[in-house]
Amino acid sequence: MNNNNATIAKLQEMRLHGMISAFKSTLDSGLNKKFTSDELFAHLVDSEWDYRIKRKQESLRKKAGFRYQASFAEIDFTHNRKLDKNLILRLSDCSWIENHKDIIITGPTGIGKSFIGSALGHQAVQQRKKVYYQSCSRLFARLKLAKADGSYLKELTKIQKNDVLLLEDFGLNPFNSDTRLMLLDILEDRHGRRSTIFISQIPVSKWHDLIGDSTIADAILDRIVYNSFRIELQGESIRKKMYRNS
Repeated sequence: MNNNNATIAKLQEMRLHGMISAFKSTLDSGLNKKFTSDELFAHLVDSEWDYRIKRKQESLRKKAGFRYQASFAEIDFTHNRKLDKNLILRLSDCSWIENHKDIIITGPTGIGKSFIGSALGHQAVQQRKKVYYQSCSRLFARLKLAKADGSYLKELTKIQKNDVLLLEDFGLNPFNSDTRLMLLDILEDRHGRRSTIFISQIPVSKWHDLIGDSTIADAILDRIVYNSFRIELQGESIRKKMYRNS
């Protein structure tokens, strides 16, 4: 037992917490006597690996700042909202991130856009991708402050480093000359290098007029529309149905 305590103490000093838990468990259950030395070593390594993966995922989840806890398993395909199940299942493997593709989710309020976007973001975290969730209004406000204090380029670099940028309420507030250029700067950094999810109540067909300034709008849409998967939801608000039936 003293040798085991010494081993555990060394594992603690090396911060191998997954191994500690697995080692104690095998001792308590007596499984260590049934394992060969190779099997025990593999079990301890696998336990440490799983522990670190879970810790990494939890850290990425907290840093992402998700508004909703959501998963693919919770996406409801029974609602009549024109949700393409085949497309959703294709997106579940996160290959769109590896291929630096974007996703556009549009539809009326209450139809479940944010939940689906969050599910996509959580799925990316499961694959240990860096995700940043933010509403457009808050993101542009933050960048405006960064311009004022000289940290604008630093903030753009932070955004660019995320594998997935999830933009909520795209186009909800009118664009002005500052926000148009900020958006163009963000997309210029990310286009062909990282992925972005756009969540909007406004159909893509109206984005050009929404952004304003024809030249900049052309540049922005050229970086979004032709490199994206589209999830175009239709129908009655799910929230409204829930309230009506409650």
